This record gives sequence, structure tokens and C-alpha cells, in this order.
Amino acid sequence: MKGKNVSKIFLVILACLVAYIFLLPLLFMFFTSFKGVAESVTSRTLLPKAWTLENYRELFMNTATSPILLWLFNTVIVTVAGTALRITVSVLAAYSLARLPLPGKSFLLVSLIWAMAVPEIVTYFPLFYTFKLMGGLNTFWPLILPSGSGVMCIYLIYNFLLAFPQELEEAGFVEGANVFQVLWHIVLPSVKPVVITQAFITFLGLYNSYLWPSLVINRNETRTITLGIAALVLGENYTNPGMMMASTVISVLPVMVIFMFANKYIVKGFTQSGIK
Repeated sequence: MKGKNVSKIFLVILACLVAYIFLLPLLFMFFTSFKGVAESVTSRTLLPKAWTLENYRELFMNTATSPILLWLFNTVIVTVAGTALRITVSVLAAYSLARLPLPGKSFLLVSLIWAMAVPEIVTYFPLFYTFKLMGGLNTFWPLILPSGSGVMCIYLIYNFLLAFPQELEEAGFVEGANVFQVLWHIVLPSVKPVVITQAFITFLGLYNSYLWPSLVINRNETRTITLGIAALVLGENYTNPGMMMASTVISVLPVMVIFMFANKYIVKGFTQSGIK
């Protein structure tokens, strides 16, 4: 019994050390955001010697060069709309492949698998050229519309539906429900775990996206938070690590709050997405 207690104590200490290693970059980011310019450049200590809110005050007051609240608002629009579009299209497409007698279904499934092997960066040039011809550059449309092509999301939901008993759907049709009512009230609750998982992954991907937005957005008023932080880092504030860390803390905070409130649903989605 004594040996088991010692082993548990050792494992707890080891887990704390590992957690500290992973949290160290976040702690460095957080504490550096409260350091002045001189201290953030020269200091080698984690905690600031003189705490200051000047970095945050500068970010919120200097709205001409760093409208960080506007960038966050733009990011919310893009991530929410893009995630809703991907989940909607994926559920409808997966249900159509799994249940409807579509012509050439085998070819569509093979094409879906092959599409997953195509690197995303390969699609950037044709997408950029398309939106340029449509006059959609420097708008939210290039950031939202491509999110509808969630090939992996479609494939996962499709495989999940293959194991779903069709008798439940047939019972709904017998009761007089149409296809959309069956999909909403019967099918969708069964695929909720994988939908939640894919929605969370899509949300994070859109929130942290930089390369594609940097190609289609170059106006300050339509930038997302990642583009805004990059502009601060590459601009005149590159000599002020404290301001860079403050902007990063502000960008990370919404995701952390969402994760704290939705943690149990996200974990449940990850653990049940492979259970049929």
C-alpha cells in the first residue's frame, strides 16, 4: 500500500512538471504582456519586476493602427459563419450519400477520398483567381465560402450514418415526417458527437488561419485577429515584445473561455466520434 502511494505521488509530480513545460509558453506570453518596453526586451525573468497595463492601454486606445476589437469582431463573423456553413453542407452531403439513391454514388465516394489527399495550399491559386474575378477580395466571402468544402467532415459523418439503423428513419416516415424532419429530429441527434468534434476543429482552424486570409485581405478594417497580430509584429511594434504578447493574450482569451464552458461537450464529442 505504501509503495502504491509513493507511485501515485511520483506520477502526480511528474504530471505537474509536464504540465508546467507545456504551460510555460503561455505563462511567458501572459507575464510578458505586463512588462514595459525596456524590461520585455532585456528581462530574463518570468515575472515582471514592474507590472504595467501600458501595452493593453495602447492596443485599445490606438484604434487607428491596431483596432483589435474590430479584428476580433471580424474573426467572430468569419469563424461562426464558416463553421455553420461547413457543418450544414457536410451533414446534408453525408446524409445524401448514405441514404439517397444518387447516380454515380461509388464515383462520388472515390472522388471524396481522393479529394482528402489534395493539399489545401494547392487550391489557393484557383480560389484567389476566382474571387478576384468576382470582386470578392478584401471581403469576408473568401474567408467564409471555402469553408463549405469540408471533405473530411463529410466522410466522417457518412461513415457514422452507415451504422445508424434505418428502421428509426422509416418509423419517422411512417408517422408522416418528411426528409428534413427525419434528418433534424432523428438523424442529427445521433451524429451529434462527430458534429461537435468537427465544429470545434473547424472553428479553431478558421480562427487561427493566416496564410489564406493574408492572400485575400490587405485592408485594416477587414483583417482577422491573426492578420492584425501579424501586422503589429511586422510593423513598428516589432521592438515591443510586451505589446505583441498583449495582443496575443487578447486573441487567445475568447478561445479559452469557449473551451472552458464547452469542455465537457468537446471531450464527449472526441471520445464518442469513433463509437458506432
